[in-house]
Amino acid sequence: MINPSDWFYTWFDSPYYHLLYKNRDAQEAQRFIDNLLVRLRPKPACQLMDLACGKGRHAIYLNQKGYAVTGLDLSEQSIAYARQFENERLHFFVHDMREVFKPEAFDFVFNLFTSFGYFEADYENVIALRATSASLKPGGKLVIDFMNTQRVINRLVAKETKEVEGITFHITRKVEAGFILKTIRFEDKGQSYEFIERVRALHYDEFLEYFQMAQLRLANVYGDYSLGPYDPVKSERMIFILKKYSA
Repeated sequence: MINPSDWFYTWFDSPYYHLLYKNRDAQEAQRFIDNLLVRLRPKPACQLMDLACGKGRHAIYLNQKGYAVTGLDLSEQSIAYARQFENERLHFFVHDMREVFKPEAFDFVFNLFTSFGYFEADYENVIALRATSASLKPGGKLVIDFMNTQRVINRLVAKETKEVEGITFHITRKVEAGFILKTIRFEDKGQSYEFIERVRALHYDEFLEYFQMAQLRLANVYGDYSLGPYDPVKSERMIFILKKYSA
């Protein structure tokens, strides 16, 4: 299903993507994982998947907590980087989430940091969820951490300039045709670049429809990385805890 013209296929493999987002809060991410583990209580023998794992920060931390983890991502460069951290219980693979990786092989799947909703066609999101569900054991759980779309739209910053290591990134944002678009323009070594991030502006009710089509039952929803209650207006995140229907 890989289409090299898809924005995420080129942007996530670009060194500029990793440069722009290099200061993401690792401590916040680890606290989030800790909170999830307290709630989910995976047994030591559980098999975990980090879906759309990027360079593997969540997968590596989960492995450090004692779990067997498989990290999957479409970006060859990200996976190449993550593989330096591999061990007997931590492995990384280039993989498209719209395809089943290993049927009924995982107890838990984590899809974190708004790593969903990238596809052009709406039905592809359902295909991705069904493929993910197929990789879960019956009764297994999926965690989807997505932005609280309505709050993001209400607070959208139309224009922003950010300088990182001598490169000035000019960022514009807008909502168009059901997507939140972020356009990133910059120059480096005399060459101009433009990338566009497109994330479908998925709302709570749309997710519920997706889950039903993917045979996933909503067990819980949280509104922040401390796993506080979800508020449709105030919450920063929509963190869904889903359970695969048992056979």
